[in-house]
Amino acid sequence: MEDVFIGLGSNIGDRLKNLTLAACSVLKIPEVEFVKASSLYETEPVGMEGQPWFLNAVLWIRSAIPPMELLSKLLEIERGMGRVRKEPWGPRVIDLDILIFGAMVVKGEFLEVPHPRMHERRFVLEPLAEIAPNLTHPVMGVTIADLLQRVDHSKKVFKVAPWEATPCFGD
Repeated sequence: MEDVFIGLGSNIGDRLKNLTLAACSVLKIPEVEFVKASSLYETEPVGMEGQPWFLNAVLWIRSAIPPMELLSKLLEIERGMGRVRKEPWGPRVIDLDILIFGAMVVKGEFLEVPHPRMHERRFVLEPLAEIAPNLTHPVMGVTIADLLQRVDHSKKVFKVAPWEATPCFGD
């Protein structure tokens, strides 16, 4: 079993419901165990201005599923929730990204782990540092807490609420 960190984001519809449904769907995947969830964060959009703000979180799981198979299952969840990929960094009902998969480094056509831009994104690093500050980035060799200190803080990120009370966590 590997420690896997998944970033979740939504800025269309009922964002809390979207994140919760997605997280519960991830936890229903066979060979996936829940470890911890971050709080919820309200975040300013990155990459495409003029869209609604996001609700973001990070889910820490343990999984025996290989990275590409897990990615396939995450994409199924996104499609099942109505995700349509129209434009990069555009509005979305749900976004599920594998951030870190144990100490693995994967560079493929459809998957790159660790996530290639996570060290540049405060909306990823804030919730990740909340639940795993001493986790070491497998390529950069520094902790998530260190990456958070170094990242550009010009985009707004606000912790809005704990998320631990969600019924599916711990099932």
